[in-house]
Amino acid sequence: MHLHDQTKDCQSTTINIDMTTTGWFDADMCAAFGAILYRLGSKLNTIQLTDIPPAVETILSKNGFLSNYGRVKLPDTYGTTIPYQRFDVKDDRYFAGYIEGEFVHRPEMPHMSPGLVKKFRESVFEIFSNAVLHSRTTLGIFSCGQYFPKKHLLNFSVVDLGIGIRQNVSARAGLDLPAEDAIVWATNGRNTTKRGSIPGGLGLKLLKEFIGLNGGRLQIVSDAGYWCLRKDQAQTTRLRLPFPGTAVTLEINTSDAQSYTLSSELSESDIF
Repeated sequence: MHLHDQTKDCQSTTINIDMTTTGWFDADMCAAFGAILYRLGSKLNTIQLTDIPPAVETILSKNGFLSNYGRVKLPDTYGTTIPYQRFDVKDDRYFAGYIEGEFVHRPEMPHMSPGLVKKFRESVFEIFSNAVLHSRTTLGIFSCGQYFPKKHLLNFSVVDLGIGIRQNVSARAGLDLPAEDAIVWATNGRNTTKRGSIPGGLGLKLLKEFIGLNGGRLQIVSDAGYWCLRKDQAQTTRLRLPFPGTAVTLEINTSDAQSYTLSSELSESDIF
């Protein structure tokens, strides 16, 4: 947030980002970091990342992030990264292939039935669709992820640089809400800003249910609002500085040994 606030008015200049003090960087946050840097580049700024600590540079080279800034991509020997990617709003097929190949079928994921795998994939894809339909972004959609073996966590983030949930809820539902309350409203299964006969919010509903059972976490940052769901408990916070869009992060608990199945896939003998 500080980076966006400090550079939002920069135009046609060189921006040097000194990363000397960066002791740790959650690699899935490359989606948000990359989005902000891409926005700066769209304003004809030149971005220079300097003095990156070796450990940070290694992971950001493995996921391909630093390839956009003159570094060579390193092989991901242990397969812990979900590559950093930017998608145009019309790249729905590429995003679908990306989550299919890089996220949904990873071996660390808890076991899901074929039907649930399909619904889970559709739910993650809906995050992209919502960004396309509601954010009005012209700069694309950014995604990245990382598996943390020691923490037993698999994180996956999708970020856009659109108008944000607060403005979307205001424009489509006529509600003037603080940013964090707008996220609460949008994540309520009974509410949607979609128009037409196709219901909205079904993908998020499934993800919320899964995260609750899995013991993971779902986070949304939009404008000055922060919302987090963990263990079926949602918390909100007002951020001091706004994020210029919306960031959604799924955190999967990979130590979860449960097997998940849709109720519609169960036979009577499975239930009784």
